[in-house]
Formats: sequence, structure tokens, C-alpha cells
Amino acid sequence: MKGFRTLLVILCSFFISTISAQNESELSLDKGSINNQFEFIYKKSGNYRADGKKYEVVRTISLDKLRQNVLDSLKGFNSRAAALKNTIATHESTIESLNKKLDETTNNLVGVTEEKDSMSFLGILVSKVTYNTILWSIIAGLLGLMLFFMYKFRRSNILTQEAKTSLSEVEEEYEDHRRRALEREQKISRQLQDEINKYKKSK
Repeated sequence: MKGFRTLLVILCSFFISTISAQNESELSLDKGSINNQFEFIYKKSGNYRADGKKYEVVRTISLDKLRQNVLDSLKGFNSRAAALKNTIATHESTIESLNKKLDETTNNLVGVTEEKDSMSFLGILVSKVTYNTILWSIIAGLLGLMLFFMYKFRRSNILTQEAKTSLSEVEEEYEDHRRRALEREQKISRQLQDEINKYKKSK
């Protein structure tokens, strides 16, 4: 049992040292993040104490390499930031253009909707409700005028018929009166002739 525990401890120590060695081998100034490069510098630096303070001794070549890497990273970041700014500006320009087109489309849609819901009356765009109201008012007015003229025509026709009837009656009365006058005149003429004849005979 003790041998198994000892073997287990040895194996664990081996794995831990292997992992640590791999982590240290992964740290480098030629690859990895800036944080890992600083870690590499820290691990590779020596230290000493003076006046009760702890100092780290770093190789100048490593420090120059780290500074160059930091500058390169900053340059890359700046380059990416500029590219992102250009992309953002392009997107903003595209969005503004799309907003303008959207406004134009909305205005056109409003115009088409108004035109669809409107009718042209004497060259003026009016709503369909107003157009229908005007149209039916005109139709009602014309219908009223037609009924009025029909009434006037019928009334005139009745009056004409009555006038014709009255004229016919007057003509009949006139003819009757003329006939009676003619008969009286003939009767008087005969009486006069008879009297003349009597006078002649009496002589």
C-alpha cells in the first residue's frame, strides 16, 4: 500500500513538472500574447536585493524585443482601429443612404396612398369621400332639376289641354251663336219679304 502511494506521488510530481515545463516552453518573445511575453521576461530575469528592495535584472536584448513586439502590437491595433473606423464610416454612410431611400420610399408610398384614396376633380385632388359627396350632390341636383322641369312640362301640358278645351268650347258657342244669328237673320229676311209682298198685293 505504501509503495502504491509512493508511486502515485512520483507520477503526480512528474506530471506537474511536465506541465510546468510545457508552460515555460510555451512562453516566448517570438509568439504568444503580450502578457505571456511579459511573463517570459519575468521568468527569465534575475533578481537581487539592495537597500531592502527587490530588483529584477532583464537582458537589454529581451527588453528591446519586448518593446518592439509591444509597438508592433500597438501598430496592429491602430491599424485595426483605423480599418474599423473606415468600416464604421462606410456603414454609417450606407445607413444614411438607406435612411434617405427609406424616407423617399415612405414619401412615395404616402403619395401613392393619397393618390389611391383620392380622385381628380376639376384638376384638384380630393378624397374619395369628398368626390363621392360632390358627385352625388350633382346627380341629386340634376335629378331635382329634371323632376322640376318634368313637373313644369306636365303642368304646361295640362294648361295647354285646358286652353284647347276652352277654345273648342268657345268655338262651339261661337258657331252656335252664329248659326242662331243666321237663322234669326233669315227669319227676319223672310218676314221682311213677306211684308213687302203683302204691301205689293195691297196696292
